[in-house]
Amino acid sequence: MKASYKILILGASYGSLLGAKLVLAGHSVKLVCLPAEVELINKEGARVRMPIKGREGLVEINTQKAPGKLSADGPGAVNPADYDLVGLAMQEPQYRSSGVRELLDAVAKAKVPCMSIMNMPPLTYLKRIKGLDTNALRGCYTDPSVWDHLDPNLMTLCSPDPQAFRPPEEKVNVLQVRLPTNFKAARFDSDAHTAILRQLESDIDAIRFDTGDGKIELPVKLKIHDSIFVPLAKWPMLIAGNYRCVTKEGARSIKDAVHTDIEASRSVYNWTVKVCVSLGAAEKDLVPFDKYAAAAQSLGSPSSAARALFAGAPNIERVDRLVKTVAAQKNMQSNVVDETVALVDARLEANRKAAA
Repeated sequence: MKASYKILILGASYGSLLGAKLVLAGHSVKLVCLPAEVELINKEGARVRMPIKGREGLVEINTQKAPGKLSADGPGAVNPADYDLVGLAMQEPQYRSSGVRELLDAVAKAKVPCMSIMNMPPLTYLKRIKGLDTNALRGCYTDPSVWDHLDPNLMTLCSPDPQAFRPPEEKVNVLQVRLPTNFKAARFDSDAHTAILRQLESDIDAIRFDTGDGKIELPVKLKIHDSIFVPLAKWPMLIAGNYRCVTKEGARSIKDAVHTDIEASRSVYNWTVKVCVSLGAAEKDLVPFDKYAAAAQSLGSPSSAARALFAGAPNIERVDRLVKTVAAQKNMQSNVVDETVALVDARLEANRKAAA
C-alpha cells in the first residue's frame, strides 16, 4: 500500500489550492490560518474552483468530499514534528507575525522538510545557490531573522505559477484559479525527502475527479525537477508583469503591464532571465517570454502585490528589490527594474506614513 503523508501548510488562501490537490490524492492536510478561516474550513471544507480545458464554466473541488482529510488550526495548536512535510504558502511579511514566527522556529527545531510556494523565495532557499551572498539580500525581507534557524538542505522552492484569487463576494474558504498551470518544485538535497515529493507528484498526477458526468483529469500538477533553478522561472514573470502593475497613477492589470508596451516587457523579462542564468540556471529551466505573454492575456486584474500596495499595506513581498540586489552582485542593472523598485518604495513609504 502506498504511503499516506501528513502535510502542514502555512496559509489557507493559496495554500488551499495545493491542499485540495493533496487530499484528492489521499493525503492528509492541516492548514494554518486565521480564526475565521479555521472555523469556516473545519465546518464547510475548502472550495477550490478551476477552469478545465474544453469544459464550460468552473469545476469546484469540495475538500470534504475528498479521500484525504483537510482541516485547519491556528499556529499555536499544531506540532510540526507530527508532519512529514511543511508547505509555506503565506506572503513573506506574514512570517514575522506573532504565532507564525514561533511556529516557523518549531518547524526548524523539528527538522521537517519544507516546500515554499511563495513568490518571495525564503532566504534559506537562496543559501542553496552557490556563489550568492545571501547576507547582502537580508534587506529585501520584511524580517530576515525568521529564516535564520531553518536548514537550507531541508528547504525547497516551488515556482508558484498557478494564478488564483479569493472572489471578494464569496466566503473566505473559496479560492478561484485563474491560470491553472503547474507547481514546479526543485528536489531536496536528500534523496529520502525528494522521494516524498516524487510520491506526491505521481499521486496528484493519478487523480481522476468525478464531475457527476464522468471522471476527468484536473490541471495544476506538482512537477519535481533536479535543478534548483527551475523555481526561479517565476522571477522574469514577476518582474515583467506583477510588479509592473504598479504605476504612479495606481494599479493596472497584469495583462496591461505586459501588453501595453510588449517590447519593453520582453526586454525586462529577458534581462531577468539573464540574471537567473548568471546564477547557474539553464535556459531550458526557464519559460520563454512569448509563452508567458500569451498566458498574461488572461490575467485581467492587478497582481496581489499591486492590490496590497494600493490598499495601504505597509509591507509587501519584494521580489523586485531581491532581483535588483541579486543582479548587482553579478554587475547587472536595469533601468526598468530600478524604476519599479523606486515606485514600490515610494508607495510603501506613503502607506507607512498614513498608518503612523
